[in-house]
Amino acid sequence: MNFFQFISERKDQILKLTFQHIQLSIIAILIAVLIGVPLGIIIFKKKSLSSPIIGLANIAQAVPSLALLGFLIPFLGIGSKPSIVMVVIYALLPILKNTYTALNNINPDIVEAAKGMGMTNNQILKIVQIPLALPIIMAGIRISAVTAVGLMTIAAFIGAGGLGYLVFTGVQTVDNNMILAGAIPACILALLMDFIIGKIENSVIPTGIKTNGSNIKRKRHTIFNPSKTPKIVASILTICIIGGTIGYFATKKDTIVIGSKNYNEQLVLGNMFALLIESNTNIKVEKKLNLGGTKVAFTALKSGELDIYPEYTGTGLISIMKKTTISDPDKVYNLVKDYYNKTFDISWLKPLGFNNTYAMAVRQDTAKKYNLNTISQLAKISENLDLGCNMEFTGRKDGLKGLESIYNIKFKSVKAIDGGLRYASLNNRKIDVTNAFSTEGLLKAFNLKVLEDDKKLFPPYYAAPIIRNDTLKKHPELKELLNKLGNNISNEEMIEMNYKVDKLNQTPENVAKEFLKSKNLIK
Repeated sequence: MNFFQFISERKDQILKLTFQHIQLSIIAILIAVLIGVPLGIIIFKKKSLSSPIIGLANIAQAVPSLALLGFLIPFLGIGSKPSIVMVVIYALLPILKNTYTALNNINPDIVEAAKGMGMTNNQILKIVQIPLALPIIMAGIRISAVTAVGLMTIAAFIGAGGLGYLVFTGVQTVDNNMILAGAIPACILALLMDFIIGKIENSVIPTGIKTNGSNIKRKRHTIFNPSKTPKIVASILTICIIGGTIGYFATKKDTIVIGSKNYNEQLVLGNMFALLIESNTNIKVEKKLNLGGTKVAFTALKSGELDIYPEYTGTGLISIMKKTTISDPDKVYNLVKDYYNKTFDISWLKPLGFNNTYAMAVRQDTAKKYNLNTISQLAKISENLDLGCNMEFTGRKDGLKGLESIYNIKFKSVKAIDGGLRYASLNNRKIDVTNAFSTEGLLKAFNLKVLEDDKKLFPPYYAAPIIRNDTLKKHPELKELLNKLGNNISNEEMIEMNYKVDKLNQTPENVAKEFLKSKNLIK
């Protein structure tokens, strides 16, 4: 499928995500301006505050964006709020520093002349200093606006939507068309934002001090008058503030929020749950899919940001309960079910039927060269091979740590690579071994050899819906409805569904809908 055909098929989704991206970015920029400009004026007036405040802004800029999001999630939950706060924090520095620097570098003779005319300090600030500083202040705002559009792609990592959804999904599935479908509109939005703010800049800067290249045109009789700002600028700002605020901070009542982690199997299951509920009840459903892994999804469920998401028994046992590997699937399910109910007030519903456990995969030529069929055989020659695995795998007891302790594996090198990039790297011979999930469609797409876990390191990872107990009390019918999926999805069926998304470029929603229809669960 070529890029233009992809755009044609996904145009509605791209337009929706673009609109989300615009809203999020504009809200963040406006908040940054409303904080940054007044704060710059304050530290200009009280210079003893300038060093600590600018220093704090510099420190905030140095914090990695994902780390900042991780810190904000426990306080603000998932979705638009932490995303906007993160972007505001990063956008503040250029606005704050430009405001302070511009005001601080105004010619003192001009200020003295204004005092000689009998102006008060506030009048000098409003009539003389701010108008003279506006070109530099607006330059800071333009820098922040472009930065905000780019940074907002990370919003998809915690369920806020936007064009980052396409970028992250494309990386997961090694789909360049999808990556470009997110990246190109984001670039265009950044340029458009810079252009629009440039036009606003021309409207608000006094005519007498507008810059043209390196020459400054000055008209002695021109005095800045905010009342002369074109009405269209005020209208744009008003629409942005009101529309954006209503769209992203209005609360939604009596809505079931369904989440998923950030890979296609989870997206298929999340859509499956949503379609099943929407088609068989009158309950409103909101989807917050493609969240950044177990920590984000589980934290959101505990805090009430989510009501339901698909989880795996092995993840509950190892990542949440911090237990060692257990091979009995029924024992693992009963352990996590009891623990979640007592500890978190969360219920595990019936397992869906398939076991998406960890696996180790190699290219067919590597398997043939070393005669590899089991992980024990891999361990004997591991010092000759490079491992590429997702970041979570490197720190898990049922991941790399378990391989090292149980199989005594020691790879030549270990590279942390997330999403579908693992498969691309393996295919391009940048790595020799990767961790996989046993139901991933990309295993079929790349024709990889999956090695037998002969020492039973990896626990069973049976998928099941997990749901807050207060949600079940409010909507008890959900238990029976979602349990209709229990033992209804085989490993082969899940692999085929993942393959349709990973390789055939079908949408997770359409794949989920097709499967539910085949099982007569929706019409």
